[in-house]
Amino acid sequence: MKFFHLSDLHIGLKLLNRDLMEDQIYILNQIAEAARRARPDAVVIAGDIYDRAVPSAEAVAAFDGFIAALTDAAPQAEIMLISGNHDSAPRLNLFRGLLNRQRIHMIGLPPQRPEEHIEVVTLNDGHGPVNFYLLPFVKPSMVKAIVGADESGNNLSYEESLRRLIGREAVDSTQRNVLVSHQFYIPAGRSADDVARMASEIRTVGNIDAVRGDLLSPFDYAALGHIHKPTRVGGERFRYCGTPLACSVSEAGQQKGIVVVELGAKGDVRTDVIPLAPLRQVRVVTGTLEAALAQACGDYVTVVLTGEAGLDAFDLRDRLQAAFPNLLEIRREQPRGADCGPMPAPQSALDPIELCGAFLGKLDEGEQALLKDVVNAVREVKDA
Repeated sequence: MKFFHLSDLHIGLKLLNRDLMEDQIYILNQIAEAARRARPDAVVIAGDIYDRAVPSAEAVAAFDGFIAALTDAAPQAEIMLISGNHDSAPRLNLFRGLLNRQRIHMIGLPPQRPEEHIEVVTLNDGHGPVNFYLLPFVKPSMVKAIVGADESGNNLSYEESLRRLIGREAVDSTQRNVLVSHQFYIPAGRSADDVARMASEIRTVGNIDAVRGDLLSPFDYAALGHIHKPTRVGGERFRYCGTPLACSVSEAGQQKGIVVVELGAKGDVRTDVIPLAPLRQVRVVTGTLEAALAQACGDYVTVVLTGEAGLDAFDLRDRLQAAFPNLLEIRREQPRGADCGPMPAPQSALDPIELCGAFLGKLDEGEQALLKDVVNAVREVKDA
């Protein structure tokens, strides 16, 4: 059984207000062409189809074109998609039953009532069945009716909610099972701070959405979405494929690609990566003004200027814009002056809890806990 693992398409994304639609359509067509060549049995997209919960008409048209190209390129393939934290779960859940009959499984909502279960799509090959468990992005409040609450009646943690939700599924350990999920999983024995995060990712205060990777152990492979840098959560079997296209300057230089998973008999899992080549790279050019101008190109470029020569030129921006027609921003490297002691962090670098704490003054443990609950509740409403 061979399938493509993709995630975090973020169709409709703007990079520092630069419209990426042309670049996204280019990379989506490249994925369809890869499917034509490789002929996978399935294509799995692990969430964040769109960059916004209410995507533009242009973004929806681009996604429609991609699915049409994909089904034309690989008519034998089953297509499976789940919603991510950027998507509107109810919108992606529309026409679910109708699409299933077309071998397109677009699952927007997780189970929310006791009689509901995680959607499972079963495919068969010479070694028997492969069960794909399609679990969209989950907030504890979404599944409270199923997993319950704590002793005070409050939502359970993300980790406990996921543990109970997956635990109620009858996962047959004698068969091959794949989990498709869009959450923040961390390797066992590691902390959330150990995971490299990109500037384009939404993060919760205090990493309350972190889930330990040992929860994935019942599965032969976990096709994960949410982390934008290709990352493994314990070996080759549990991994984030990353975005197919750089979504922020922090992803400059990353090699993007499609993870190709091949399942043999039970326990035989092999992975490979088909590299993707963007229409334009995201680059950071660092140096003096003259050195930067010598690297002129059509990529998306952040220029970091060093030294003093030419920085006061009245036409500096025009010269850089002429050299880099897709210029994203101009930064100036801070000179290394005398050591005047540590500078306080600018307010924009503080998380909301630190900002509120600085304003309110010293808080006891109970007040800090209450503040965390309020900030995270506001973040959940904002991201809904």
